[in-house]
Amino acid sequence: MKTLTPRTQTPDLSFPLTNGDTWNLSEQDPKSFTMVVFYRGLHCPVCKGYTQSLNKLVDDFKERGVETVTVSMDSEKRARTSVQEWEVDQLKVGYDLSEEQASNWGLYLSNAINDNEPELFSEPGLFLIRPDGELYYSAINSMPFGRPVFKDMLRAIDFIQENDYPARGEVNAMELQD
Repeated sequence: MKTLTPRTQTPDLSFPLTNGDTWNLSEQDPKSFTMVVFYRGLHCPVCKGYTQSLNKLVDDFKERGVETVTVSMDSEKRARTSVQEWEVDQLKVGYDLSEEQASNWGLYLSNAINDNEPELFSEPGLFLIRPDGELYYSAINSMPFGRPVFKDMLRAIDFIQENDYPARGEVNAMELQD
């Protein structure tokens, strides 16, 4: 599994959106950050609540110069069903994230354990990326639980902006062991 390091360039990322557009990280030009939220998919009730909470805060992130997008390995049909059933009308929702893309971003992958789950899907991740494509923050989960709380992220972004707080964690402990 690849580990992304703060203060380094993020991998390319592009995927289709449920609104018919194609989203490309390299084309984003936020004031502060692009926030990419990887979610497990339609089968995940935790993702439903998490995505709904972000949907309510899209404008709050925008006020801070943060553009938001969500994406999963779900098919177009499953992603559109998520948008409709979860009532997430403010979010850009992507789909067809590939196994390679998930791996490039250091996401954990899981195999289905029941008939409601896709055969393979990525576990959650949240990334804040500077306008130049540099990674500022990452949170990667191996389970649907324990994700960053969006209201906490808003407070963190306020702190970052008010204090010009630098990205941390640029030294990878695994590399130090080599």
